[in-house]
Amino acid sequence: MCGIWALFGSDECLSVQCTSAMKIAHRGPDAFRFENVNGFTNCCFGFHRLAIVDRLYGMQPLRIKKFPFLWLCYNGEIYNHLALKEQFDFEHQTNVDGEVLLHLYSRFDIQKMAALLDGVFAFILLDTANRKVFLGRDTYGVRPLFKLVTDNGFLAVCSEAKGLTELSHTMSSPASIDPFLPGHFEVFDLKLNGKVKSIQMAQFHCCTKEPAHAAYDTVERLRTSFDEEAVKSNIRALFENAVRKRLMSHRRIGCLLSGGLDSSLVAATLVKLAKEDKLKYPIQTFSIGSDDSPDVLAARKVAAHIGSEHHEVNFSVEEGIQAIEEVIYHLETYDITTIRASVAMYLVSKYIRQKTDSVVIFSGEGSDELTQGYIYFHKAPTPKAASEDSVRLLKELYLFDVLRADRTTAAHGLELRVPFLDHRLTAYYLSLPEEMRIPRSGVEKHLLRDSFKGLNLIPEEILWRRKEAFSDGVTSAKKSWYKCLQEHLESMVNDEQMKKAHVTFPHNPPHTKEAYNYRQVFEKTFPGRAKWLSHFWMPRWISATDPSARTLSIYKPDKDE
Repeated sequence: MCGIWALFGSDECLSVQCTSAMKIAHRGPDAFRFENVNGFTNCCFGFHRLAIVDRLYGMQPLRIKKFPFLWLCYNGEIYNHLALKEQFDFEHQTNVDGEVLLHLYSRFDIQKMAALLDGVFAFILLDTANRKVFLGRDTYGVRPLFKLVTDNGFLAVCSEAKGLTELSHTMSSPASIDPFLPGHFEVFDLKLNGKVKSIQMAQFHCCTKEPAHAAYDTVERLRTSFDEEAVKSNIRALFENAVRKRLMSHRRIGCLLSGGLDSSLVAATLVKLAKEDKLKYPIQTFSIGSDDSPDVLAARKVAAHIGSEHHEVNFSVEEGIQAIEEVIYHLETYDITTIRASVAMYLVSKYIRQKTDSVVIFSGEGSDELTQGYIYFHKAPTPKAASEDSVRLLKELYLFDVLRADRTTAAHGLELRVPFLDHRLTAYYLSLPEEMRIPRSGVEKHLLRDSFKGLNLIPEEILWRRKEAFSDGVTSAKKSWYKCLQEHLESMVNDEQMKKAHVTFPHNPPHTKEAYNYRQVFEKTFPGRAKWLSHFWMPRWISATDPSARTLSIYKPDKDE
């Protein structure tokens, strides 16, 4: 986790513009640097560092003697950097995982470079010899990236949009700030005056295709049969491999544990592999909720079963409500379900930062999208429709769950790791017959659950625990967090405002007072930027006016809740 920021062809004095880079200082609390680019007086890089790998040489922009004309600013982890170094016989100058980008670019080209990276990343690569600027972002957008480009060629790039909103430029109209598309790279010509011109935008990986780096992976050879036992064995092997490669860290590793299936599988596998690797500390797990919340009770059972050093964070409805404005500032969205779920994740991240020394945090994001875990998948008209919606959700993760997970942890200088979004695991799972992946026997994620049945990795009751939305499970089973929010926000928006909501907010008009309130906070913080969110997250194939699973007619809570 780091914060990256760069300007090319700035119209304003760089020392004035650089104040904008400080808005993402939370992403890298260990050190920061600004550096002008030799020969281009109006171009510069800004970098906020969270030291995870190679504390000595990890400052950026990264430059090495072999390629003095290359400048790299990146935020991410490249899990296969050592395998690629060995495969192509690269001579590395540092232990920084990102150095491999420079060697790959020099040996091949930008497309192959990006395609060979097994990891999560957002990068800005400058080649002063060929006067080119390259931007790129990982397949699911686990690491964030935003860009601002003016008609006259001023380019600004930042990990979060807030680092771009107050930049000045010579255009009279406001320049649009857009999230960079996951799985893509863009090439710009860099002119002598520092301005740029986009010459290529292309996709280097799509989630349904096996990644190019699979050819150099260390995971055991997969069985090619679609026989159920072979498939389940492959899922276990790929999942364990996904967790193992993410142990790459010089800082303490912990894990969020909601007590649901996904985070429980991640935490249990993490504890198991940490013991095998003889880590010198116990894995800390973290749950959050009110005293009788279903999540807290379930997480307690899992932690006891796997033997983690467990921390429970209690939060009241009042504390949650007080955090909403801060949460929206960090999220840069007004999506309803994203905000609801982010409050608890923001508060647990705050606790981790203040009370522990865990910095690298594992989490279960991505599983619901990959394995059809949302309750509305029970209503999918056909297995094909369910499969197509699964891919849609994965492609939109950067707007919703991945955005939430990154911003709530980065707000407190933590680095998030998400094994369920491992490229090989997702490509394999999506290649399975559509009928295998749908809910079965009234249980969503049946194939995933069945793959770990009888192993005693996690308690069986948790393995088969029904899906509970994170924003619902953190409070009492009797009264959901979203209900508490709605009751509180009811008095803050009047009926007259709601009547005119579609006029006041023509793009994505709010349909509830809760949504109206979030939109007000967002507009106050980021005026005129509503188009950062293309649409609200909502269930499909069912009449729904609210994103919460508990509002759906097909929702059935577990009997013991």
